[in-house]
Amino acid sequence: MQGVVVKSSGSIYGVRTDNGAYIDCRVKGNFRLKGIRSTNPVAVGDIVKYDMREDGTAYITNILERKNYIVRKASNLSKQSHILAANLDLCFLVVTISHPTTATTFIDRFLASAEAYRVPVAIVFNKTDIYNEAEQEELEYLTMLYSSIGYCCLHTSATENKGIEELREMMQGKVSLLAGNSGVGKSSLVNAIAPDIAAKVGEISKTHDTGMHTTTYTEMFEFMPESYIVDTPGVKGFGTYDMEVEEISHYFVEFFELSKDCKYGNCTHTHEPGCAVLEALEKGEIAPSRYQSYLSMLEDKEEGKYRASE
Repeated sequence: MQGVVVKSSGSIYGVRTDNGAYIDCRVKGNFRLKGIRSTNPVAVGDIVKYDMREDGTAYITNILERKNYIVRKASNLSKQSHILAANLDLCFLVVTISHPTTATTFIDRFLASAEAYRVPVAIVFNKTDIYNEAEQEELEYLTMLYSSIGYCCLHTSATENKGIEELREMMQGKVSLLAGNSGVGKSSLVNAIAPDIAAKVGEISKTHDTGMHTTTYTEMFEFMPESYIVDTPGVKGFGTYDMEVEEISHYFVEFFELSKDCKYGNCTHTHEPGCAVLEALEKGEIAPSRYQSYLSMLEDKEEGKYRASE
């Protein structure tokens, strides 16, 4: 029997069967030992095979090949990964200029990982109704920056219903993931897009100006025919997983284009003579923030770091 995982709460996986029914499944302990170095070997969006037992319990027995997935390094087990969701048509990375501030390093790490695993990403700048003049300027700068390298950028406000219809149209007929730091308003956007989905909305911690986790598990909702939203817990950090040092620049789209003109084929874009990326950086054709994000990812690989604060 076969179905799609639509909810993951740790040890229990909700599966929507091919005939539209919903069942709770478990995985056998040894399932985690079959070469899957992940804290969650089964992810929302996975197409799985399962067996029903005589006592009415169901066990996932196999995961069909994924077309893509969003993965990050697990924060507490640096040699393992954590899969946010699989088999996605589109990912919306929800970010905020303030309340809380989303670091550009976090954005760039997420984008690089999505490029590595073939997940299209659009950047959603949320809470645009609360920004002061300086924050509005930062919003315009980052929108210009990421648009110029090929990423679709949207401006939204869940409280004022701004940009919601555009989001809904982009999601039609797709499996879409909403991801981002805690407190950026993912659950509020879900409620605005699909009011019948009872997503909890959290209060921003006034003490730390960071979000309180309101989504405690990952879940996929059908909000229009053949249209699904995957809502995830807020992500504090985004440690990159399973990338070789020489590959990282491939996932910075503007670096990859320029690297064809580098003098050396194995250029790391850090010190080599005739490096087209460094030349573009000097000319102001590459954003310094993007280059710093690239260097931080190189440091991760060299030192085995996980940067929980970024």
